[in-house]
Amino acid sequence: MDNVMTVSINAVRETSSRDYSVRRVIMASCVGTLIEWYDFFIFGSLAVVISPLFFPPGDETLALIAYLMTFAVGFVVRPFGALVFGRIGDLVGRKYAFLVTLLIMGGASTAVGLLPTFQTIGYAAPLMLIAVRVLQGLAVGGEYGGAAVYVAEHVPDHQRGFYTSFIQIAGPLGIFASLAVILLFEPLIKNIYGEEAFVAWGWRVPFLLSIVLVLASLFIRLRMKESPIFQHLKQNGKSSTNPLREAFANKGNLKPVLIAIFGACAGQGVVALTANIYIQYHLTTILKVNPRTTQMIVAAALLLQIPLQIFFGWLSDRIGRKKLMMAACLLAVLCYYPIFKAMTDAAGTNVVAVQSTRNPVTGEYKLTPVSPMTEANATAIHKGKPVARTNEAANPNVGVLILLVFSLMVPYSMIYGPIAAYLVEAFPAKVRYTSVSLPYHIGNGVFGGLVPTIGLVSCAWSGNIYAGLIYPMIIATITFLVGVVMLPETRQLRIWEELER
Repeated sequence: MDNVMTVSINAVRETSSRDYSVRRVIMASCVGTLIEWYDFFIFGSLAVVISPLFFPPGDETLALIAYLMTFAVGFVVRPFGALVFGRIGDLVGRKYAFLVTLLIMGGASTAVGLLPTFQTIGYAAPLMLIAVRVLQGLAVGGEYGGAAVYVAEHVPDHQRGFYTSFIQIAGPLGIFASLAVILLFEPLIKNIYGEEAFVAWGWRVPFLLSIVLVLASLFIRLRMKESPIFQHLKQNGKSSTNPLREAFANKGNLKPVLIAIFGACAGQGVVALTANIYIQYHLTTILKVNPRTTQMIVAAALLLQIPLQIFFGWLSDRIGRKKLMMAACLLAVLCYYPIFKAMTDAAGTNVVAVQSTRNPVTGEYKLTPVSPMTEANATAIHKGKPVARTNEAANPNVGVLILLVFSLMVPYSMIYGPIAAYLVEAFPAKVRYTSVSLPYHIGNGVFGGLVPTIGLVSCAWSGNIYAGLIYPMIIATITFLVGVVMLPETRQLRIWEELER
């Protein structure tokens, strides 16, 4: 019987090898993932422009924080998308689940570009925005697990870290694409139609482009075949009949889920969002670097760090996943404050504090950077009175800022490059889609997604420009401690051999 089973497995593997090149599998998975991340993060990249349009006027800081909370909603609902589409992926197939997620994400992102603003329909505007954001979050919750599992179940066991790292770079490339589109279309629209055109309607263009990108990706994914491991499970009657129960009601599987959340994914989520998203708000809102300059800085740093993710994925095949991921969390905790302090110097605005102030004439509340801390400013802050607004950074050291943002992305790459391989190896094939998706999206969606909101609220509440670092540093410390003690090393696992047992 064992010999028959081995022959069956080998036959499926040989068929898969004939039908697919690894390059084709990776391209089909990455293109869709890149587009979904583009759609997801274009929402965050345009926060400063869009937030006043969808929330009540007269309170700039509150509008930004409310928009960031809407941005966070898309992250918080991701675990629910992981459950829904993970179940589909383990019951029906990997391919079909992330075809559906692609369509939902594309439709939701296009809808953002068509939504009426607060000025047109009042409070219905933010409610509709939140609803669309929920759909985006559900779709992303189902996308990542499917793409990671699909690639991992096609590639050689001893190169899984290297090959799955290409799925990981799709996220940064999607963020880069969102920034690049904004950097291209914003000046183009302003030059042709005037300065106010981008705020009036031009911001909609990047969202409407989603439909073109999604159709291209859909064409590629429709030509894909099912994962060979899933085919084998189906043919031999070994696929799961109730993935949610088998994944989370089974004590043997629930423990690795919890370890994956607190010993890897929570830390990865806060490290990623600090480097990719929170840094944009810190530079523009607190250090007063021009938004366009900030976008160029982050885009350049993202391009520089992409090879690092592939390198760390490759390295994890040789020295293990755990060492790299734990080192990343520790490095983030130790380096965040000095890196952010150096950014303050490089920005050149000498910001020393922030104050949430109310303009007595207009009634607007604003998060006002304070620079320098003169005796008059100190007295005003103590009495809760407005202080002189810090001017926009006149001559920031862009080269240094790119290197500093890149340095934030080093620990991000160290943990993000290997984590897909670890998650695939941590769970059995029959419930792999469900089990991989949930920890990843709790870590990124709940823990990571709250980083921008908690960060800016912490700064506004305390006045300390570095208060936004406290939350990600605490979560990264917890992940380091839990991971060092409990996270297994999975590099040696052979997922095809698992089917023979």
